[in-house]
Amino acid sequence: MPKQVDYEGRRRRIAEAVCLLVDEQGPEGVSMRDVAARAQVSLGAVQRCFRSKGEMLLFAVDHVGERITERVRARLAASPAQSAATVLSHATDEIALLREEHRAEARVWLAFVARAAVSEPLAGPLRTSYATLRDLLVRLITEATESGSADEGATLPDPQHEARTLLALADGLTTHVLIGHLTTEEAEEALHAHLLALWERLRTTCSG
Repeated sequence: MPKQVDYEGRRRRIAEAVCLLVDEQGPEGVSMRDVAARAQVSLGAVQRCFRSKGEMLLFAVDHVGERITERVRARLAASPAQSAATVLSHATDEIALLREEHRAEARVWLAFVARAAVSEPLAGPLRTSYATLRDLLVRLITEATESGSADEGATLPDPQHEARTLLALADGLTTHVLIGHLTTEEAEEALHAHLLALWERLRTTCSG
């Protein structure tokens, strides 16, 4: 009986190898041969999974975006009793990639973003990943708004606008920490100060 090959598992393994190489030398320095060596598979195995380097990079971009999104969802699911404010804070912490254990992932993400500025094929999946994260924040902000105790007749913040602003802030802080403009602690302070101001506008508490 022919040996069954887990192609999806192999593609994810190759994507992890791509990320390791991108972290070391950027997307431009990645070759299919080097990826095969890092993933400990044959060049032919890589070529059977991906027809070109471009296709391989696109899959790796999606892989990183999905990994971040799934980590956010997993953290939210782990503590269902949290307040809406705390849930949003935890989600934003994960998206910002400020912790030391996510530093390599942050470098890879921003390397892809830099390349996408001059590569529309790469820009497409990045826009999709950002849209997924934005929609998640919109949902959490909407839930926080609905669970709050706003004064009657008060004008509540627009969840779409707040989500776009929060995502842009988190993304920018990632860059500032990576280049050493801010420390992790300073970035976290800026992020949490913004969230506290948002709580006030939503008329919610930030305890949970």
